Amino acid sequence: MKKWGVFLCIIIGLGLAIPKIQPLFQKKIDIQNLPQTGEHFEEMEVPPGQMHHGNLVLVNHEYPVHQEQISSDIVSLSENSQLVVGFKLLDQSIQLSESVTKEFARMVNAAEKEGVQHFMINSGYRDFAEQAILYDEMGADYALPAGYSEHNLGISLDVGSTEGKMENASEGKWIEKNAWKYGFILRYPKDKVAITGIQYEPWHIRYVGLPHSAIMHKKNFALEEYLDFLKAEESLSVQYNGKSYQVTYFPITEEQTIQVPINQKYELSGNNMDGVIVSIYPD
Repeated sequence: MKKWGVFLCIIIGLGLAIPKIQPLFQKKIDIQNLPQTGEHFEEMEVPPGQMHHGNLVLVNHEYPVHQEQISSDIVSLSENSQLVVGFKLLDQSIQLSESVTKEFARMVNAAEKEGVQHFMINSGYRDFAEQAILYDEMGADYALPAGYSEHNLGISLDVGSTEGKMENASEGKWIEKNAWKYGFILRYPKDKVAITGIQYEPWHIRYVGLPHSAIMHKKNFALEEYLDFLKAEESLSVQYNGKSYQVTYFPITEEQTIQVPINQKYELSGNNMDGVIVSIYPD
């Protein structure tokens, strides 16, 4: 009842004028007396493996990578030079999700307009063998075992600067301040070590997409905190950049069904723990 009340309220509200100045985040009003079914939404069976797939999956020392989570569009960037726009590669071995690479290029293009233009990708997708070697070299404070690293997903990358260490370079400062506007998060912030279990890494960013990165920035959440927040709130209405988004968490039950919009863009992502998140985007 709770989720459908929220969904139908969004549909009704689409015809209302939205003021130019909106809070970045607000909780949707809960309407209890609306029907559970309607013409704008339909029941859908959760695709097999969906709980372990998507941009919001949690991967850490407790929740490992599943085969379904590895991005299907991972490419060698040195062999796809048309994707390498506005940044350099540390070496010829860098691999990354093609779609995430395009979003990264869009972000560094925005940074270049502000005079920050010395970005370099130092690391992207790693297979389990590469991760095992790195873990042995770096230790548990700065790396995770094979199968427990975001680098095994293909949607995380280590960003460097050709001008120096990221903690001191303009590129690192720009990323920390602005990456969220382009769907990226600083995955291991300085003030979240106790939550992530990983020391501060100003170079490691992760793609989660909007509006999730905007909510996490506004609430100062690490990914672990954000996913717990979604479970507690169940459904959120987000106003960002003059557009309305809807984010809803569905626990995976024996029935394995969720509600999705019929004629509106949406994305599914599992959380790699116990549920699926439906993100509804503006037309």
